[in-house]
Amino acid sequence: MRDRTLQLDLPDKVNWSFGTRCKYLNRNKDRSVASELTNFLQEKCLKSRKNYGFKRLFREVKNSNLPYGARKVRKAMKVCEIKGKQSKRFIPLTTDSKHGGRTAPDLVQRKFHPKIQNRIWVSDVTFIRTSFGWSYLCVILDLYSRKAVGWSLSNRNDSRLVCDTVSKAVLSRNPRKGLIFHSDRGSNFCSKETRRLLIANGIRRSNSRKGNCWDNAVAESFFSSLKREIEFNTFFNIEEAKHFYLILSKCITIDPDLILH
Repeated sequence: MRDRTLQLDLPDKVNWSFGTRCKYLNRNKDRSVASELTNFLQEKCLKSRKNYGFKRLFREVKNSNLPYGARKVRKAMKVCEIKGKQSKRFIPLTTDSKHGGRTAPDLVQRKFHPKIQNRIWVSDVTFIRTSFGWSYLCVILDLYSRKAVGWSLSNRNDSRLVCDTVSKAVLSRNPRKGLIFHSDRGSNFCSKETRRLLIANGIRRSNSRKGNCWDNAVAESFFSSLKREIEFNTFFNIEEAKHFYLILSKCITIDPDLILH
């Protein structure tokens, strides 16, 4: 490089030196930019307990007004070895629609955007894996705020699980009469105990149509997002799972935006 510099005339030497300096500065700038982006992605990845993939991390970049496109975000994720979690297959049966319980008509009709709170609640049950078998989580969501207003965890998927969740939600919100409680056609939601509890609190029942999960899409989507937030999807026992969901439910109830759909 030194011999090459000596062979150049003065104007060429100045131009060559300037070009080399620009390349050096640009290289350092790229390094600082890459460092800023990777630090940001790593911070968001840890905050989400290593759940966020490209889609949600790129959304975080845009929300923070950082000047990086999709290509740079993908490249930085590859360098940092960041990969989002994927939902696993549904294994146990949580809905038993073959029963003699009374079903109710669909009062929601997929209108998932009420104008006031405590107008429509949706509920569903999902499974939780533990070292000693399956446990079941029941959650009730307010469609207006999309917040969890009640939840219960049990090792049995029965009407008592649903009734406990309804009782907690009613105690927490004290809704007016006429509230709609929407769920699927599972035996736990159509049992005598559940029906009596809802009637006693002036709550109207609503059930999805048979074999149509889209009628309860909000609850299904919530569980899908919730499970991606679990770093270890196997708990030692049900008490450990309850403790975890107690902490997580506080975050969900206070700030549902912590889980990006």
